[in-house]
Amino acid sequence: MTRQQYRFDIFFVPLLAVATALILTAIYVVFLRAPVEAHMGIVQKIFYFHVPSAYAMYLGASACFLGSAGYLLKPTDARDAFARAGAEVAIVFGAIVLVTGPLWAAKAWGYFWTWDPRLTTAMLSWLVYVAYVVLRIFAGNGPGERRFAAALGIIGAANLPIIHFSVQKWGGQHPIVVGHGGGGLAHPDMKIGFGLGMLSFTFFSMALLWTRTRLEIVKSRLMRAEQEAIDLGLDDRTEA
Repeated sequence: MTRQQYRFDIFFVPLLAVATALILTAIYVVFLRAPVEAHMGIVQKIFYFHVPSAYAMYLGASACFLGSAGYLLKPTDARDAFARAGAEVAIVFGAIVLVTGPLWAAKAWGYFWTWDPRLTTAMLSWLVYVAYVVLRIFAGNGPGERRFAAALGIIGAANLPIIHFSVQKWGGQHPIVVGHGGGGLAHPDMKIGFGLGMLSFTFFSMALLWTRTRLEIVKSRLMRAEQEAIDLGLDDRTEA
């Protein structure tokens, strides 16, 4: 095992182990201990995964912003990889948000989708990161493409505060459960389940960020090594 592989494992394996333990514990508390909510019924339990997935999407988007801003200041493979991994994490957890949200809405509102300010801005933000990943896949991996993607990653982060404060500023039907003016979680086991959900998704998103960043760094180094080998081969043929 090389030193770099050891450094990867010493961080990734504990992260994944903690995330797995927290997710299993959260599932146990949410479905076997937390009571069924009186008005929403069993559908209310979507909340314990919907909100943490939105938080994890924010973490991925923030990572994309930091990596993108850092890359524009000083381009490195690590910063570009961190930005790309953040965008992918934002897509994964954003997809969970966009699936669980309508499932909850069908019970609460009687229909799966409405152009509520928070729902609309969340979907737009998710589409920005989809565009980022599509750009990186099909536009190439040159310096120009990386800089353009980095600018897109910064623009995507500008929408995050709009998502967060959209309910307070523009109203809409999206409920406030936690925070000022929220309905709250009445039973202690509900609060425990929610806390475990937040912790588990936090560690899970960190594990995904770590492994995807590491993978992208290795891919970039491999592509550079292949290009150098091709250039050396061309030089050898020219001299011959």
